[in-house]
Amino acid sequence: MKAVVYDRYGPPDVLRIEDVERPVPKEDEVLVKVHATTVNRLDVHTREANRSNGAAVSMLSRLVSGIRGPRRRILGTEFAGEVEAAGAAVRDFAVGDRVYGNTGLGFGAHAEFLCIREGARIATMPAGASFEEAAPVSDGAFNALWCLRSAELQKGQRILIYGASGAIGTAAVQLARYFEADVTAVCSTKNLELVKSLGADRVIDYTKEDFTRNGEKYDVIFDAVGKHSFDRSNGSLKENGVFVPTDGFKNLFLTLWTARSRGKKVRFQLPPQYAKKDLVLLRQLIETGRFHAVIDRRHALEEVVEATRYVETQQKTGNVVLTVSRA
Repeated sequence: MKAVVYDRYGPPDVLRIEDVERPVPKEDEVLVKVHATTVNRLDVHTREANRSNGAAVSMLSRLVSGIRGPRRRILGTEFAGEVEAAGAAVRDFAVGDRVYGNTGLGFGAHAEFLCIREGARIATMPAGASFEEAAPVSDGAFNALWCLRSAELQKGQRILIYGASGAIGTAAVQLARYFEADVTAVCSTKNLELVKSLGADRVIDYTKEDFTRNGEKYDVIFDAVGKHSFDRSNGSLKENGVFVPTDGFKNLFLTLWTARSRGKKVRFQLPPQYAKKDLVLLRQLIETGRFHAVIDRRHALEEVVEATRYVETQQKTGNVVLTVSRA
């Protein structure tokens, strides 16, 4: 089968197309013919061994992915496709089922076929969705759900989402509306109308206004892009407000420190918990018109290097999709 592989950490150019052996499903696994996948920030950071985040983070990344080189040659976590074969113990899926899901640190989605356990993060695709529309659903939404639940977001609370136009941010705006919160979104000028269309009650253009200086207070401030901080957000939080980041080891310390005192909190939990049942929830939201994955660009699998370079600019709006094979 055709797959994108890499044998050393480095820039996007270490990626290449290669013919590799097709995986064979175990008793509790299904073999999925992948029609669409994505390039997301986990792919990008893993491929470069997190060098852009400093030596300490890079070493931790290598401990997970491989000290000298990657243990898993095929990246890609999100997928949508059809069940090609099923192990003898599989009961919930049959050959021909249209499925979508997320392999997490198992990766393997940048290929024509992948194997995944029946009990892992895989579910039947939303009715009416194309493979390209279903593939980018899980990563941003999983991260957003994890963070919003960590904040214990409640109906009627005021939340500010910083970086509301990325994969996590666009998902967070829609999911915060699902939780019936009052949503203020922060993004750049070009994405104001998009973010409004996703359900934000108000939108702030960060190129023209600093939300920390407008006097507004929020129950939750969610940094969806890892570019803000608790210190900068502190003055915009209500007395018992919560700051929720998506990364940063300093935030682990702040989570422990603020948990011991009254008042404002930082909530950053590792490892994140992503559940199979959330794919079912997302399917229901998509089918009732309350959620969709925003797609910025679509590329053929052979254009993975170009797609990866674009993701690394940190300027994408929503998601970048790779088409692996046409249905």
